[in-house]
Amino acid sequence: MSRSLRRGALAATAVVFSIASLAACGAGQDAQTLQIKPDNAAATKGEIEVQNALVITQGQKGEKGPAVVSATLFNGGTKAQTLDGITLPGGKGKVTLKPAEGSGKVTVPALGSVVIGGKGNASAVIEDGAATVRDGEVQKVVFQLSSTGGVELEAFVVPATGMYAPYGPTVAPAASPAAGATPAATPSGSPSGAATGAASGSPSGSPSGSAVGTPSGSPSHSAGH
Repeated sequence: MSRSLRRGALAATAVVFSIASLAACGAGQDAQTLQIKPDNAAATKGEIEVQNALVITQGQKGEKGPAVVSATLFNGGTKAQTLDGITLPGGKGKVTLKPAEGSGKVTVPALGSVVIGGKGNASAVIEDGAATVRDGEVQKVVFQLSSTGGVELEAFVVPATGMYAPYGPTVAPAASPAAGATPAATPSGSPSGAATGAASGSPSGSPSGSAVGTPSGSPSHSAGH
């Protein structure tokens, strides 16, 4: 083999080795970083991106009460938008929105974000959630923005346990005592008395005694909320 052919073969081998090395590195990066997707639902439409969307039910299986929608909304635009509503297509539950402070609509600030769910954040409560959604299912959720319109995605339905507990619904109100309950009182005490008398010619003495009895007990009431 001539010297020029030998040099060409070596150069080709080096190029193949370099490409193989780059491909291996690229595959590793894709597997570890580029291919990773969040477990929770996410969707983007226009300038609005919805991330980590979940429907969270009561913590105990079969427990009645409301459910909630939890998510983070990002606004990449230069104009604030309001979240005018959240709907569950195909479901019967009504979703009530409430801002973190005060009243009115939930606002997604320009170049900012808003968190729905959790202490101190805006809330989205699904009335009668136990009858509307079930744990383990996937529920369609539509976030209706003032300018972008509807952003639809499919969110997992999970119970408010473990990491989801801080973002779940409040516990269902406990049952209240029956109206007109009467206070309970238990009388304690017994009449005490003794007849005293001395025999000295004529009977002298008189029976003395007094009934001592004080009802002890106080009305007890409990209020559930």
